[in-house]
Amino acid sequence: MAMTINNELPLPAELKAEYPLSEKLQKIKVARDAEIKDIFTGKSDKFAVIIGPCSADNEDSVCEYVNRLAKLNEKVSDRVMLIPRIYTNKPRTTGEGYKGMLHQPDPDKKPDLLAGIIAIRKMHIRAIEESGLTAGDEMLYPENRSYLDDILSYEAIGARSVENQQHRLTASGMDIPIGMKNPTSGDFSVMLNSVVAAQKGHRFIYRGYDVTTNGNELAHVILRGGVDKYGTNIPNYHYEDLIRLYHMYRQKDLQNPAVVIDANHSNSNKQFKEQIRIVSEIMHTRHCNPDLKVLIKGVMIESYLKEGRQDIGGNMEYGKSITDPCIGWEDTERLVLKIAEDC
Repeated sequence: MAMTINNELPLPAELKAEYPLSEKLQKIKVARDAEIKDIFTGKSDKFAVIIGPCSADNEDSVCEYVNRLAKLNEKVSDRVMLIPRIYTNKPRTTGEGYKGMLHQPDPDKKPDLLAGIIAIRKMHIRAIEESGLTAGDEMLYPENRSYLDDILSYEAIGARSVENQQHRLTASGMDIPIGMKNPTSGDFSVMLNSVVAAQKGHRFIYRGYDVTTNGNELAHVILRGGVDKYGTNIPNYHYEDLIRLYHMYRQKDLQNPAVVIDANHSNSNKQFKEQIRIVSEIMHTRHCNPDLKVLIKGVMIESYLKEGRQDIGGNMEYGKSITDPCIGWEDTERLVLKIAEDC
């Protein structure tokens, strides 16, 4: 047999009991969840900004970043909803090297899943305690989200997972907004089919149980650009792309049509500083067309304390990405203030 069992991991309920969310933090989450839900149902015209490092690789630097966001939030909260990206599952694209904090809590050491599960829960809790902001994460592994499902206020399904049935069915049992990214091909139909699946109820196997879900009315799409068969990045944040998405949405029987636009990845051709210009274009597009203003609920931005990226090992810079490059704090602050001004 090619698979070896290393350890039996604790049940989510056991870990939650050991590292609980306090009553105070539970109330913060309830309030934040309601506010975010109102954006996606159209009750609120606030603009969602899901922002943070590509991969949450270090508790201290991530929490410092989120604390800075909290201070910035005080200036923009009447128009903008800041949702920190605390992506704890995020490995390198090929799966080689760094595995993400869930699997590898210390980038310099080998994977340790039990330590990783504890580390990501503690980091998320600390971030809320210090900042008052609940975060978003990526549902890379559907069964692992049970360790954080009482903490998160937003989740995304990545381009390489969006066609997977287990991801779609798990999304149908969530009560927070879940963004379905277009696949790496850029196909809008596949992405919208995932939203259809997530908004319907299902019966399936989950963590060894026979479960039934009611569907998630807050499931929506995320545009992140695509890649053609020659490996060329094809952006899909332009006005024409959004009009096409608007009409495709109208042909579907879906609740709460919404799109969040990922300003990095294939939309930026992986040129991280382009995120600033792309967000500016998106805000302009919202003003050009009232239907698109309603449809475009937010943006997703990769940002950290220091701009760029670095390799693991040696004298690593604190607060600098070890996966995809991010814009730095100075650009982040200016960009968020500009978004609030343009809302």
